[in-house]
This record gives sequence, structure tokens and C-alpha cells, in this order.
Amino acid sequence: MEHLASGNETAAIAAKMSRASCMPVFPITPQTEIIETLARWKANGELNAEFFTMDSEHSVMSAAVGCSATGARTFTATSSQGLTLMNEILFIASGMRLPIVMANVSRGLSAPITLWSDHTDFLNQKGDGWVQVHAQDNQEVFDSLVMAFKISEDRKVLLPSMVNLDGYVLSYTKEPIDVPTQKEIDKFLPPYKPKHAFFKPNKPLIQGAAVLKPEAYTYFRGQHHLANLNALEVIQEVCKDFKKKFGRDYGNGLIEEYKTNDADVIIVTQGSISTTAKAAVNEMRKGGRRKTKVGLLRLRTITPWPHKEVAKALQGAKHIAVFEKNVSPGRGGLMMSDLKASLYDHTKKKPIITEFVMGLGGSPESIQMFKHGVKLAKKDRKGEVHWLG
Repeated sequence: MEHLASGNETAAIAAKMSRASCMPVFPITPQTEIIETLARWKANGELNAEFFTMDSEHSVMSAAVGCSATGARTFTATSSQGLTLMNEILFIASGMRLPIVMANVSRGLSAPITLWSDHTDFLNQKGDGWVQVHAQDNQEVFDSLVMAFKISEDRKVLLPSMVNLDGYVLSYTKEPIDVPTQKEIDKFLPPYKPKHAFFKPNKPLIQGAAVLKPEAYTYFRGQHHLANLNALEVIQEVCKDFKKKFGRDYGNGLIEEYKTNDADVIIVTQGSISTTAKAAVNEMRKGGRRKTKVGLLRLRTITPWPHKEVAKALQGAKHIAVFEKNVSPGRGGLMMSDLKASLYDHTKKKPIITEFVMGLGGSPESIQMFKHGVKLAKKDRKGEVHWLG
């Protein structure tokens, strides 16, 4: 069935249809509409879940840890400063191997204050052990959240997942989305029946306890790392299964390639700007004798980082133009180190990488910007950084 829904409404629909039974929440722009939608359904008797507001995002994630540790399928959502306030508990959720699913509506971190999208909020969380997926459009928001529960609850993974969507650009923009029936979702995503340790009255246990022996702590961290590596395989399996059942394709689940096979220049993007970037690729390939062989690599899974897949996609390019909607002051874009590491470790030929910072705080993103960036990248011999907008 087709719905016209904003990204926020889409996230709420996905959480409801995934039968999440525990939803601790706290409002923050531009994520609040997710909470409002769920609250309305709860008041109308349409939502069969424990829904409760907390006094801060730190409390939200603490409650989510408690819910998930009792075996409840748990969903929440946040943005920006709210995500950073959760920081301490994000590591606990991941370390306790709890399959919480969260929607993060990307927004820039102050100061100065902005309500518009900037990917710095979630990219700063790359080391907390969560699985991170970045959606391109509202359909992918829905599909990724449903898949996130299945990925996180897989016994080879048992990690929390974060699905990121760009604030305002997706969160408040209504797009047509195809929503399967509840019966179809239930068949794809069966009830959560945890087999690992969790709290219940007749089975006392301790989770997240102090581990004072260094070798024991090292063991747990090693298992945590292994679970993240396992997630790379499970993400691909779940996306393949999802495509088979619902017909929607997200590359291999880790990355999406668009016209990269013969490309001399490959644009690298993530999130909603990828739609504009694809349009730019199409225009540049229509230029007759002066056309540029351009392709696009969209980063879909941000953590765990798919080194081999990224390197394979980029290895044939002469130039790489990375467009980042974030900046780490004094360093540049947060994805550059990962991209360079992939190429250094897995390819003999090292193409020149040119970086572009764009779209910060709602700055315009246009086809012309991408075309201009590709021209600069073709001339670059040093691996320069450019600011657009």
C-alpha cells in the first residue's frame, strides 16, 4: 500500500509495524514528529507498546537498555545534541549486546545553533559499536528500520542499530512510500525471542558488570569486534532477503554503486545528497564527445566499515570526489580517513582523492555543485579540500 509520509512519519510507521514493544522517548527538533505520531497512536489505542517520555536523552537510552535487557523489542529516536547526551549509554547498550534500534534525524551540533542537517552528529559515534546505516530517501528509512531489527537480533550480531536520515530534507518532506501489509512484515521479521541472557524474575543475573582482569576485558572487546565484523555479512544477507520478498534493492546492503564500471571519476556520497549526485552523474554522461565518465559510490553502511567493498568499487577510478556534509575542524570530513584506509590496505593503485565540504546548516546542494566539483577533481594533483556553499 502506498502512503504519502514525511521521513519522521515513515520512521514511526516502521517502528509500529516492526512490533517494537518498548519505546522510551524525548523530543528534540527535527525528530519530535516521530514521537508525536507514536503518542497519537498510543492515545488512540492503535499502538500496542509501552510508550513513555523521559526527562532527557540520557534517561531515554538508559531506559532503552533496561527494556532490551528484559527481552523487549526496543525502539527510540533522537537528533543532534540528544544523540551526544546519550553518548555514555550508547557504549553500554553496545557492550551489553542489546539489539536496540534507533532513528537518528541528523542535525548540526552547536555552537552556533542550527536546526538543519549536518552529518557530524552520528559520524562522531563511529566508535561506539553500533551498526549504522544512512538512508537516501524515505522509502529507505522505512525499509532500513525494519531490516535493522532483523540484523540486530541475529545471534551472530546482537548489537544495537542506528538508522540515520537527514533532518528537514527527509524528516519533514513528504514522499510516497510503499508499505507492505502487517502480515508481510511479520513474515519477514518474526517475534523477538532472545536466547542470550536477559533479565527475568526467576533467573537472577548480572549484565554489564565490572571486569577487572585485563585479559577478561580484552576477551569481551574481542567478541564485540567480532560481532561487528559478523554484521557485515548479516547486513548483506538481510538485504538480499528483503529484495527477494519486497523487490527493493540497496546495492549489497553495504554500499550502492551507480555507473561505476567504466568511470574515470567516482563521486562518493551518503544520505539524501546522493539523489542530486545521481542526477549530476546522468547529466555529465550526456555531454556527447565532451561527456565525463562519472560514477557514484553511495556509502550506506557506515559502521561497521566495509573496507573491501569500498576499495573494490573505487579501484578503477583515476579521480575520486568525496562530498561530505560534515566537517571535523582542523581535519576535514570525517569519512576521509576511512576511505583512504580502504584504498591503502586493499588496492595497489592509489587514485587522487579530492574532498568537498557542502550542505552544512541547510546550505543549497545542486547538480551544478557536483559538476563543478568533478571539474576540480579532474585537475587536482595533491588531494585538496574545497568548501562549497
